[in-house]
Amino acid sequence: MGNFANCHNIEDLRRLARRRLPSPVADYLDGGADDEVSVRGNRASYEALSLVPDCLVGVENVDPSTTVLGQPVSMPLLLAPAALHRIFHPQGELAVARAAAAFHTMQFLSGMASTSLEEVARAGTAPRCFQVYPSRDRELMRGLLARVRDAGYPALCISVDVPVGGNRERDRRAGVAMPPKFSLAGWLSVSAHPRWVWGFLTQGPIGMPNIFPDPRRKVRNADVRFDAGVRWTDIEWLVREWNGPLAIKGLLSAKDALQAAQIGATAIVLSNHGGRQLDGAVAPLEVLDEVAQAVGDRLEILIDGGIRRGTDVVKALALGARACLVGRPYLYGLAAGGQPGVEHALDIFRSEITRALTLVGCPTPRHLARRHVRAAGVRSG
Repeated sequence: MGNFANCHNIEDLRRLARRRLPSPVADYLDGGADDEVSVRGNRASYEALSLVPDCLVGVENVDPSTTVLGQPVSMPLLLAPAALHRIFHPQGELAVARAAAAFHTMQFLSGMASTSLEEVARAGTAPRCFQVYPSRDRELMRGLLARVRDAGYPALCISVDVPVGGNRERDRRAGVAMPPKFSLAGWLSVSAHPRWVWGFLTQGPIGMPNIFPDPRRKVRNADVRFDAGVRWTDIEWLVREWNGPLAIKGLLSAKDALQAAQIGATAIVLSNHGGRQLDGAVAPLEVLDEVAQAVGDRLEILIDGGIRRGTDVVKALALGARACLVGRPYLYGLAAGGQPGVEHALDIFRSEITRALTLVGCPTPRHLARRHVRAAGVRSG
């Protein structure tokens, strides 16, 4: 799987990725909105929870597999949608698709991917879901959904937490934009990473072919606009138009989860966009128990944000999640070494999840329950 002998966990992969990326790109990957309170809060929410194991229950055969959006996956760890993978490694989304296929886990392909949804679909046999940002332009959405169906994606994910882009000050300071407007320090860092520069210069122009199919079009920041006027009626229309497994991503309350269930969604993804949108937004894990009690019998509940260990996944599942999504962790692997790096990240998670289930005394994710976690404000029972 590549030369990752010194990468024993996701933080090790992060350090290797930062060494291999120019500082503006590394900060784009790590950064969040405003003061990055939510970035830190996401991680802190997992550190504040403790596990309560069952002993002497017979866990010689542990199986971490589950089913998400109608598709079997080898573990409850999925690859979240993230834009523009090719800025991290020339193989981009194709490397991620092949790694997901090797581990038989789900890739959520971003609508803002730097590789077309058709090319990614041809790259591997991983369970798949395509992510879109909703628009009130129904003809535009119909056309995109037709492409997604024709390419063979079984499931759709609608991200609803970006009526406008977040205030990512790290990116503004570093000049991360389309096209780049790096500072002098940023350009010096770029020049100190010749391997990244070579990959960037030889891979062809980076665009967003799922939004702008014409490869000759140079994408600029002003081209990427979100629709702040979208309402629940628009999402309900998308649910009917897609007429298949569908997740709504970006919810953070039981109220909105109940609304998602009412309009016929299959799943929700509790998410604050990795702390990259509304800074100070509640950590998804902090609302998971409340949401699970409200809609856990009606929807699959997925969650992302701050997950760095297999024990984090086990904690989320114990509070009612079906599976967890990670973004930055697999992108660290991608930046550190392409497909082998992503596979190494997935191997770390699979080993940690299996070990954590064994130590907690649960032979499958379905055996986890609220009594297996304890924290201030979270009853064990």
